[in-house]
Amino acid sequence: MCGILGIFSHKPVAQELYDGLIHLQHRGQDACGILTYNEKFHIKRGAGLVRDSFVQEDIDILQGNMGIGHVRYPTSGSKSSVENAQPLMIFSPYGIAMAHNGNLTNYTELREELLTKDRAYFNTTSDSETILNVFALEMQKRHENDKDFFENICQSIESVFNRCHGAYSVCGVIAGKGMVIFRDPHGIRPLVCGLRQNENGTRDYIFASENTMFYPLGFKFQGNVQPGEVVFINMQGEMYSRKLRNEIFTPDIFEYVYLARPDSMLNNVSVYRSRLRMGQNLAKRWLEKYPDIKPDIVIPIPFSSNTAALSFAHEIGVRYSEGIYKNPFVGRTFMMPQQEKRKKSVLQKLSPQEVEIKDKNVLLLDDSIVRGTTSREVVKMVRESGAKKVYFVTPCPPIKYPDFYGIDIPTRTELIAANKTVEEIREYIGVDILLYQEIEDLVEAVTRRGEHNIDRPSMPYLDGWYVTGDVDEAKMKRHEEMREQTKHC
Repeated sequence: MCGILGIFSHKPVAQELYDGLIHLQHRGQDACGILTYNEKFHIKRGAGLVRDSFVQEDIDILQGNMGIGHVRYPTSGSKSSVENAQPLMIFSPYGIAMAHNGNLTNYTELREELLTKDRAYFNTTSDSETILNVFALEMQKRHENDKDFFENICQSIESVFNRCHGAYSVCGVIAGKGMVIFRDPHGIRPLVCGLRQNENGTRDYIFASENTMFYPLGFKFQGNVQPGEVVFINMQGEMYSRKLRNEIFTPDIFEYVYLARPDSMLNNVSVYRSRLRMGQNLAKRWLEKYPDIKPDIVIPIPFSSNTAALSFAHEIGVRYSEGIYKNPFVGRTFMMPQQEKRKKSVLQKLSPQEVEIKDKNVLLLDDSIVRGTTSREVVKMVRESGAKKVYFVTPCPPIKYPDFYGIDIPTRTELIAANKTVEEIREYIGVDILLYQEIEDLVEAVTRRGEHNIDRPSMPYLDGWYVTGDVDEAKMKRHEEMREQTKHC
């Protein structure tokens, strides 16, 4: 998972790109970058947080009225920090830059094909550069016919759809031509758009992984880039769009469980409302299964669990308590690349309030259990704070399979639910009761409301179904071997 942002404006965009990336920081803290265009590309990339990577001098240098930005966390097996930071550029034809969120399932094969057949050059190990190369090669074939530039773009993106399998939402800039935005045919990763009307009648456009920055930047939410859709804005600010594919629409359900900020609206579904419904559905399961067991308090493991915990507590008639404090200056542990680093981070960022916990039967709610590291450490600290009994519930069903679409759920050997029963997980994390959400209840929570056209959510890590149809046992094993090799590099 990463965060992307693109702005086409009638005034300089660097400051707004910076401000916008701050609002996407939760989607990646490993690296970041901003690219603008003003007769030439201006780019600045850095390792770490946005606020630590840019100073005012950088913003002043990043001139231009259109640009793109990116925040990154590394997917499984990829190199960290600035080496693979985006946006990425290629200088022919025209000069093209891209920022990408997602992951290609055929990256290895396609990269080899581009190297041998197309004589492409790669400067990174990022699959984003693969998408960039495919698009550039297709545009090169059509560069002599610039009369209908949007048609050239559509034909080129159609070729991208044919050759690039997996998940991708992309914001790009074509030098001297305009901005291009597209989303994979299944719409796995989110991409929303907004509009700002200027006093002189001109319009500014924004595209992003989430609409978290729309209000502070003065943009009105307009909806989503549709799966299989391409959008082009020329240098005069004229917008063109076309839906090239009509495949099954399968947006990733983990965006609603954990990844997105609660104030986001993705695929016309409120993340906040969906999490409230997750808590409600989970509470109903609790009352059905444990009608005679009532905890004294419900405590979320902050912050992405707070909303579901609030509705869960309300449904079962128990006090909601923020009995665990989170230090906001420590990164999200799910995104940290090493197990020991995650374990240490749990102790650094979470602090139990003994006054809320001591001598109580505590019910903890966390958005998910991936490796079990965070859960075990939190349960330990709650017991050390004097809890009589500890119950644990999660609105996400057991995660049993890797994800190949851009989330760092890497291998089955590292997934606790792939190797243990629910009872064994309960014993491992050290709780008296462990309750998982059922898959059908999670899907219902996301799809119950909203004027969406979701056919079914993508959730391969829960049910083992990969919508692209190209992930099999052999690919999983190769992926696991590659990840194991990277650990020892």
